[in-house]
Amino acid sequence: MTKIWKETGFVNDDPWVVETEETKAGSNEKAILGLDAFIDAASTGDARELGVLIAPADDVRRLAPYFDRIALVAVAFPAFNDGRAFSHASLLRSQLRFEGEVRAVGDVLIDQIPLMLRCGIDSFAVTNATAIKRLSEGRLPAIANHYQPTARPSSDAKSYSWRRVS
Repeated sequence: MTKIWKETGFVNDDPWVVETEETKAGSNEKAILGLDAFIDAASTGDARELGVLIAPADDVRRLAPYFDRIALVAVAFPAFNDGRAFSHASLLRSQLRFEGEVRAVGDVLIDQIPLMLRCGIDSFAVTNATAIKRLSEGRLPAIANHYQPTARPSSDAKSYSWRRVS
């Protein structure tokens, strides 16, 4: 079972569905398409109610001309040790200045959520039972030290390991 989580808690009635050969969005749902399918839809019509799924090997910069038509960008984590989606989220926020919703989908683990938040991801499709349990209990791990600035800076200046505090 997949549950959608944001910093405000779990979301009920999330309309987004990642479309595949087997799964299609219903009448009360919104489709998340692969990058090429999204660009085709955006080029031929109005894609304002569509989302786009960025796979690890995709070039997220291809989305820049369509930002005004993107409702949601889902970045795929096919395995916990594949961190390319961190780079995609960081590029979207820091360099491309995308301000819409960025969602992590795939292998979303509790220990990585604070790092995903710092990269600019703001919603999470969580399937891991341990992650769901800890999020429902409000047990999100903290990051004591930061090694570099990100799309979402730390509110505690002392947490940056490279800053000297007198």
